[in-house]
Amino acid sequence: MLIWAAAFAVFVTLVGVPTSDVLLAFGWLWLATIAWRSYLPWREHLLFLRDWLPVVLLLVFYNVSRGSADKLFDPHVYPMIDADKALFGGHIPTVWLQEHLYTKDHVPWWEVVTSLVYISHFLAVPTVAVILWVRSRKLSYRFMRRWIFLSMAGLITYFLYPAAPPWWASQYHYIPEHVVRFSLRGLEVLGLHGAGNTLNALQVEQSNPVAAMPSLHTAYAMMAVAFFLPMVRKRWWPLLFAYPLAMTFTLVYTGEHYVIDVLVGWIYVALTFLVVGLLERWWRNRAKLTP
Repeated sequence: MLIWAAAFAVFVTLVGVPTSDVLLAFGWLWLATIAWRSYLPWREHLLFLRDWLPVVLLLVFYNVSRGSADKLFDPHVYPMIDADKALFGGHIPTVWLQEHLYTKDHVPWWEVVTSLVYISHFLAVPTVAVILWVRSRKLSYRFMRRWIFLSMAGLITYFLYPAAPPWWASQYHYIPEHVVRFSLRGLEVLGLHGAGNTLNALQVEQSNPVAAMPSLHTAYAMMAVAFFLPMVRKRWWPLLFAYPLAMTFTLVYTGEHYVIDVLVGWIYVALTFLVVGLLERWWRNRAKLTP
């Protein structure tokens, strides 16, 4: 594991966080499972490929399709602006936060935190899924079903309802105030220029700029937390919820999402757990009735 950690650190420093290529990201995670359980025979390690290849292919399809989801309809802009103003007394939280916290020529300490929180979106859910796979295949399959369902629900919505984020609305003068997109600026303080460059390229080249509704960044964070709530004592719940709340602040502050995008993302999480839970229950009952 020390060898893997050292190699991964060198890779991130020189190349960047492996987020632009799903196959590369899961290659590193597979190597981590091998390093963690190096005593197992190779046939056991190859089970990772059997279980994860369908998931990886679906995520590749999601990434490719998401970049084309803004081709069918014109992007919606004003509904999100109006919703945030209605929720916050006529103010847009992104604009208010940037007016009070953002400075062009100085990177404050909290932007280091927000940049790390933003990057965690690309690593947290896959890492949790792989750790669950190592510890309990049954739990990992339940987690992956919710992950894939949520991703596909978000993708369908991006096609049917393209929605512009605050930075885009400001760029095209739907918001009169200047909104800056700077989700990765804090990485400069840490010297992770390669990681920032990789993610910036991903944002520019592969992402759909009007795929803001729902916010899957926050939805993934909430899904990862909600999955474990029945398994931990309630006194630990505030610590778990700190993650999706930190992601929410990060996305709103850095111009990536409106608050309404976040709230809709959380609704998608609730619907995902409801629908997938019902389907799992139906499948179990069907299996019991099958001779």
